[in-house]
Amino acid sequence: MNLKPVLILLGLALATIFALVCVLLTRERSSRTCQHVPQEQEETEDGQSLVFADLTAEEMSQVVRYLQGHLGVPLVEASRAKPSENCIAWVDVQVPAKAEVLRFLDSGGARPPREALAVLYFGKQPEPNITELVVGPLPRPAYHRDVTVQKYGGKVPYHRRPTLAVEYKQIGAFLKSQVFPSAPAFMQQVMEYDGANLATVTAAPRGFQSGDRVTWFVLFQNVSGFFLHPMGLEVLVDHSSLDISEWAVSRVFYNGQYYRDMVQLESAYVQGQISVEKVRKAPWDGDFSSMKPRAPAAALFPLQFEPQGPRYSVSNNQVLFQGWSFAFGMSVSTGLRLFDIRHKGERVAYEISVQEAMSVYGSNCPGGMSTRYMDGSFGLGRYTSPLVPGVDCPYLATYVDTLSLSDSLRPQKRKASLCIFEQNLGSPLRRHYSNLQSLYYGGLVNSALVLRSITTVGNYDYVWDFIFYQNGALEGKVQATGYPSSSFFHGDGLRYGNRLWEHTLGTIHTHFVNYKVDLDVAGVKNSLMAHDMAFEMARAPWSPEQQIERPRLTKKVLDTEDQAAFLLHSKMPRYIYFAANSKNKWGHQRGYRIQITSSAGDHIPEASSMERAVSWARYQLAVTRRKEEEPTSTSIYNQNDPWTPTVAFADFINNETITNEDLVAWITAGFLHIPHSEDIPNTVTVGNSVGFLLRPYNYYDLDPSIYSQDGVFFTSEQDFTACEINPLACLPKTASCLPNFPPFTFDGFRNMSRL
Repeated sequence: MNLKPVLILLGLALATIFALVCVLLTRERSSRTCQHVPQEQEETEDGQSLVFADLTAEEMSQVVRYLQGHLGVPLVEASRAKPSENCIAWVDVQVPAKAEVLRFLDSGGARPPREALAVLYFGKQPEPNITELVVGPLPRPAYHRDVTVQKYGGKVPYHRRPTLAVEYKQIGAFLKSQVFPSAPAFMQQVMEYDGANLATVTAAPRGFQSGDRVTWFVLFQNVSGFFLHPMGLEVLVDHSSLDISEWAVSRVFYNGQYYRDMVQLESAYVQGQISVEKVRKAPWDGDFSSMKPRAPAAALFPLQFEPQGPRYSVSNNQVLFQGWSFAFGMSVSTGLRLFDIRHKGERVAYEISVQEAMSVYGSNCPGGMSTRYMDGSFGLGRYTSPLVPGVDCPYLATYVDTLSLSDSLRPQKRKASLCIFEQNLGSPLRRHYSNLQSLYYGGLVNSALVLRSITTVGNYDYVWDFIFYQNGALEGKVQATGYPSSSFFHGDGLRYGNRLWEHTLGTIHTHFVNYKVDLDVAGVKNSLMAHDMAFEMARAPWSPEQQIERPRLTKKVLDTEDQAAFLLHSKMPRYIYFAANSKNKWGHQRGYRIQITSSAGDHIPEASSMERAVSWARYQLAVTRRKEEEPTSTSIYNQNDPWTPTVAFADFINNETITNEDLVAWITAGFLHIPHSEDIPNTVTVGNSVGFLLRPYNYYDLDPSIYSQDGVFFTSEQDFTACEINPLACLPKTASCLPNFPPFTFDGFRNMSRL
């Protein structure tokens, strides 16, 4: 037997095995799992941020038990309460007074007592009313005090109460059991009503004068994306009585015509006296309104990961990142808010918070034309949405659960309803390439920390961001998406929007968002300064016969609230900033500049009977003295009684001096939305983003980001392929790892369970 071929084959086999082993070992080395490298963070006092913390589930439950046992009146679960009964509408943390908190944080004072704010509806009283009680101390309540009169100057009438979910259910039952049966032929033949195929959307406010509780309800096909499927039928329900049996229909609208009630509509239909527009029945997925992708999955979209782990830390309600520290929370009514915001260890702002989101609609249908939504009344925090990893936030973001107690006696946990992540924005924060004189490159990646929540109020989704940059700038931003609201297309509908489908009119509307920004620039006492430019004419010193037009700096101190109140579309100084009493190295007052990004539509005319309720939207910026009795620019009670507003922001501006005082900036940003065919099926965030920036203005002696460890610099004479010269050269080594993507989870459809 010739062994030579056998030996050759054996050698080839061994060589192949050796090569495969090498490949596998190489792949194993190159596919290592990313390792978390602990980050050095500035040390902070343990537990201090908890002075701002939202209530825990146990604290909420303790408050409920205390109220049940100490008020001397029966309290019905809000989810089943009749208007004529007493219930707890919601419970939130009562943030202590600023002076108390600063004594605790800065001067070693006692920790302020922890308290809760409870909003109660007292329907079973000789004089029904809304009462706000402060309950404390937590976690073992022993007292309560009524703060309603102190906060609002008097009792809050019962008709101003925000509408509970149970009241909408009661109205739905009223329509189903009493209203629709009174027009059997019309409902069956035109609406094809089967008891479940119609959905209602509420208009608001509810009437024309204080005391009214009369609401238009617009009927839609009950399919996915029902907001785009109007049926042409709208019903005006008078639900002002505390006795549900006394509720009544005040008016009915169908396809451009008004009727006294459903009985009259039925009679006109049977007699052939109405113009019927039969709406094609949509499939359950909504057809054109479905958000189901119309294309199969293909190559995966880009993802981001942290090759050495997160460079920020989250502990309780406090976040630390690259010199930034802040506490965060979620108000039931106003949503996302920040406290004690510091950069490089120095407080920049005491509070930055969302105040309100408002939309004003136009239409030739009654529900649309009467709608002025004030979403804080519905609850920007209450309707915080669960977040989907990989879409709503980066997949590997840090997700935080939030708690609320509203419409119930038990707390509700919303899992993963807030996210925190560092984002490489894909562009330089600053850079320069020099090819003159010396040859070098210097730059810094624009990597910022984002805190995000998303509120879904009815048809709209608001993406709320607070963004922290390495140069000491902070951005507040909101992006709008979701479904556009619509009316039934008929008559002169094109005066009020664009036709989006056969029977769908996308109605014109405005969006306004208001923020509270309590800046404390190098101390509590600040002044408001305005810098801008003007051209001046001058003779050229070296050639006097020639004229030069040169820009010069203009400066002005805005020393009263009236001077610091800038109407929505008025000209405002381009550099407006809070100035400290201290100066930087170059002799300039240290400051933080306010820069607003907005494309707002027009505000409601001031002659309107309800304008004072939303008078914060008169101003793109208003700076006032900070007062504990002016904690918010509006009230949850303004929605249902805008004609006698519980809080009127215009009253905050009374020409007080604002020089060397504790100041608050109230910022309004917005945009006009004229829905168009590309809003089908859903409005995109692109172009629908507004907000503000807070930017250091002579606050530092130079840009603080120069001390960032992310900086890159190399010259033509250096070996920029060496790690010790250029950190980017290390990426094949430091970033060639496999991130740990945990299994996808989403609890949004189980999110309504109570604790």
